Amino acid sequence: MIEHVEIRWIKVGILGGLSASILYPVLLFAPLPLPITAAVGSLLGPAIGIGSLGLYHLVRLHADSVAGALGAVHNVVAGALFTAMALVQLAVRSRAPVAGGDLVGVWLGLDVAWDVYIGLGTLAFGWSMRHHPRFGWPFSASGLLLGLLVIVLNLIPFPVPPAEASSFDIGPFVGLWYLAATIQAWRSLPWALQRCRPAT
Repeated sequence: MIEHVEIRWIKVGILGGLSASILYPVLLFAPLPLPITAAVGSLLGPAIGIGSLGLYHLVRLHADSVAGALGAVHNVVAGALFTAMALVQLAVRSRAPVAGGDLVGVWLGLDVAWDVYIGLGTLAFGWSMRHHPRFGWPFSASGLLLGLLVIVLNLIPFPVPPAEASSFDIGPFVGLWYLAATIQAWRSLPWALQRCRPAT
């Protein structure tokens, strides 16, 4: 029996979401050689995009959702911007350990761009989940709040990162929200299978 394409998307999305949840702390905290760090940074962006596409396919099993599609699109772009930011930052630091202000400004701009797009994606996903039987208002309200905060807290001190501007870095909490959404998607596989089963 051939597995329904929606189920395959959701499963691949779960793998992407779990991979992103592992790669993110590894990139931040693990003291790895430069080529491995670059590889981790290169993989994290696509993992974010793949996880978001899978999440969208789970959302749309309940009802077609423009907001869910926008969430996936914004997060795919966010993943690409993250990869660009990470690789630019690593390349600059490897060539000039004490980088000039103009070079630092490049990756700070990319950093805010990625945060804005992941914030917009989180807002859109939060809105799309409000009536979904597997997510509902707990995911929706928290996603809307986190999406708004990540945008506002990054734009107010622009281009200085929130953690360096005596503000609050909400990024790890956004990551935890997506981890929770990924785990919920995993737990929702039986429901998704039932939704994809042909009516008899």
